[in-house]
Amino acid sequence: MIIYNVTSNIDESIHTDWLTWMKEEHIPQVLATGKFEKATLVRVLVEEDMGGVTYSVQYKTNSKEALEGYYKDYAPKLRAEGLKKFADKVLSFRTELQIIDEYSVTFN
Repeated sequence: MIIYNVTSNIDESIHTDWLTWMKEEHIPQVLATGKFEKATLVRVLVEEDMGGVTYSVQYKTNSKEALEGYYKDYAPKLRAEGLKKFADKVLSFRTELQIIDEYSVTFN
């Protein structure tokens, strides 16, 4: 399993609009590409020196090939839409993660 992680720091002046856009438009559009099985939106619980509010979106896919297909066929257009809408009020960076093992607690 591969996680495509996008961490974004959002200027407080557009925070509510950005969060609504992510939930109602952007994440559903990314999932509609068929390249990911699931997305998780989380708020990062640290105060940034530069201010703003930070979020991470984790998109899960079963293969590196699916992620590469997303980069090639969909990412440029979807990224451009966000830049057009929010310009320099959002600072994002992306990482690729590979799940090695998952663990859970079992209660008796």
